[in-house]
Amino acid sequence: MTNKRWRIQQPDEQLVTLFQQALQLPTLAAKILVARGFQTVEEAQAFLHMDEQVVHDPFLMHGMKEAVERIRQAIEQQQSILVYADYDSDGITSATVLKSALVELGANVTHVIPNRFIDGYGPSERLFRQAAEDGIQLIITVDNGIAGNGPIAVAKELGLDVIVTDHHEPAGTLPEADVIIHPRIPEGQYPFGELAGVGVAFKLAHALLGRFPEHLVEFVAIGTVADLVPLHDENRYLVKRGLEHLQRTQHVSLQALAKVSDVALEEITEETLGFSFGPRLNAIGRLGDATEAVDFLMTQDTDIAMQMATLLDEKNKERKDIVADMTKQAIDMVENIDEIRDSRVLIVAEEGWNPGVVGIVASRLVERYYKPTIVLGIDLEKGIAKGSARSIEGFNMYLELDKNRDILPAFGGHPMAAGMTLAMEDVDELRERLHEQAMVCLTEEDLIPILEIDVPVDVSEIDVSSIEAVRTLAPYGVGFTKPMYGIPKTSIQSMRKIGANEDHVKMELGDGKHTLDAIGFHKGYLADELTKGIELSFAGDLQINEWNNHKKAQLLISDVHTDDWQLFDLRGGNKISKWLQKMPIEETTFIAFKRETVDYFTTLIPKEIALYDEEEELSTYTSYIVFLDLPKHEQQVKHILQTVQPMRVYAHFHVANSHLFEGMPTREQFIWYYSFLKKRREFHLRQHLNDLAKHKGWSRAMLIFMTQVFFELKFVTIENGLAKIIDNPDKRAIESATIYKERKEQVALEQKLLYAQYMDLRDWLDLCRQEQSVSEEE
Repeated sequence: MTNKRWRIQQPDEQLVTLFQQALQLPTLAAKILVARGFQTVEEAQAFLHMDEQVVHDPFLMHGMKEAVERIRQAIEQQQSILVYADYDSDGITSATVLKSALVELGANVTHVIPNRFIDGYGPSERLFRQAAEDGIQLIITVDNGIAGNGPIAVAKELGLDVIVTDHHEPAGTLPEADVIIHPRIPEGQYPFGELAGVGVAFKLAHALLGRFPEHLVEFVAIGTVADLVPLHDENRYLVKRGLEHLQRTQHVSLQALAKVSDVALEEITEETLGFSFGPRLNAIGRLGDATEAVDFLMTQDTDIAMQMATLLDEKNKERKDIVADMTKQAIDMVENIDEIRDSRVLIVAEEGWNPGVVGIVASRLVERYYKPTIVLGIDLEKGIAKGSARSIEGFNMYLELDKNRDILPAFGGHPMAAGMTLAMEDVDELRERLHEQAMVCLTEEDLIPILEIDVPVDVSEIDVSSIEAVRTLAPYGVGFTKPMYGIPKTSIQSMRKIGANEDHVKMELGDGKHTLDAIGFHKGYLADELTKGIELSFAGDLQINEWNNHKKAQLLISDVHTDDWQLFDLRGGNKISKWLQKMPIEETTFIAFKRETVDYFTTLIPKEIALYDEEEELSTYTSYIVFLDLPKHEQQVKHILQTVQPMRVYAHFHVANSHLFEGMPTREQFIWYYSFLKKRREFHLRQHLNDLAKHKGWSRAMLIFMTQVFFELKFVTIENGLAKIIDNPDKRAIESATIYKERKEQVALEQKLLYAQYMDLRDWLDLCRQEQSVSEEE
């Protein structure tokens, strides 16, 4: 069950209807467009049917003419050109695009990528000096350089020409490069400022080649998606075009990358790029030297491509193992060190942590604890801590770090993420300060994760064709995110655990008229937390499940929410240890109505059992309760339900000796038995009761009960097992005996609570919750 705050958008229904009719779209697709902020049919039409007209002239970019002239001069004079790239997917694909174009034009070109651990990010004075020694005459940076003022100044002193192509935020002072190509410099000159680094490199390649480089657009798609830039305008067109080419790519490197990613070419989507291709290219730069990744993407040798793709795959697995190990260590720190666990900003630091993956680990901790998080690797030799931060809504990481410049000699970033370096002895001080700052700007509610649901849908709106129509809106990404669907007010028709270890859950949702399959991977626990017959809301992704050439709509469950209380039926369940595993014991109150029940269950339940006393307050009862046995009166159950208003009721209702199937003796049975005793005058119960029971076909227990009724009404005496008739007793109705009343009520309670159908029991308990107790005065 959810521990998140659901934020559900409610799209303008009139606009949805307009889009449906004007654009010939199913409701689902129309709702997504409205949720994404489209206000007119014309806007939506342009978005859906984007073509090459959205591609801007590369020479609109400031400096493009000068850059092309200088590069063509270098090619004509066979000067040595160095493409200098960043070590992530965007940088690797940027270098591939530009170097491919230069090779095609006959340039004398090499490339280099700085080592994350030796050179750090951006232009490196060491590598620029090495380039000068190697005879390089022109350096072209891709996906970096706009903040490389110092090293670029050194390159100029060494007599090198430098062209910077970048898309990152420029600092106050620009580097003294020969040419700077940047989509936002000067502000507003180029029509679209959100290109990725590979997009800028592609524009330069376009200008150099004099045509749209169709054969390089696959690499642009990979870098653009991996770098998380907005998928608007040119970006959207380039990714969409790139995906079309990827699904039939002739690049052997990309064919090999698809193979190690275990994806068929024709099934490549933007998710493949973001979760399979991008991470594998990133991994090599996170763990070491990424220079050979460009050689891999450019190779035309199938065998070499497969070898390199396998290496990237292995590096990615190595990266995953490192992340998993560091995450485990970090979690151990959070949960076992008080000052870390109790802080509103989590800061964990350890010697030897790989600085290439600290950002990933920080993201994992935010997912788990939903607190702003900083993960630092400690370098004992240098006495520094270096790492990355990830934040949550309500805590502007950059601004909060900015308040601590006196202990943060180097940091940068934005509201949701940052990188930093500080002295290792200041780590605890930073934690204390950020905790105090977070106490001011973060409330308890802010620390509850938010789930944004932007497309509420009804089960009746979901089918294979509507999901296929939604796919035509792709690619999804930053600025046009994949929708999170919300299905409000539905119910579970069937549910079962699946998988070898029953780790997953399969459900059928709906109202009987319309149904939808749903699956929750690694959510097998939901089968123990959800019941049929209640109103539930589901959140997740809609997919098409294809099996044996049969297509069916399916919800991939992300989260579940309900405001309804739930009844869990444990009646007849003798394996207490089994059902104890399915409930949160610490959050649950175990209730008994009889002392003997407490004695029986004490050794079986690892928690104190509450013996119900109607004179005591029920303030210690939690919102999850277990009725271990039957009450003496139904009013006891009503009292608990009305007072506590529990969200979960576990019905066990253990009965040592059930009376239901014997029922109550009839009036005729009482008359016959009394006449029998009256004729005999006395009857030895121990010696002859079994014979009488056999003779009449009644149970021994029934005869004992009738004898006890006669004893209470003073119709007989009982001494040492001998029942004697009393002459001329007072006339009293059988039904007036207390023991008769108790048995009758017990039989009724067994019928109502122990043997009732599940929905009948739930309806009765629900009525009990709603009824208001009437005071004695009333």
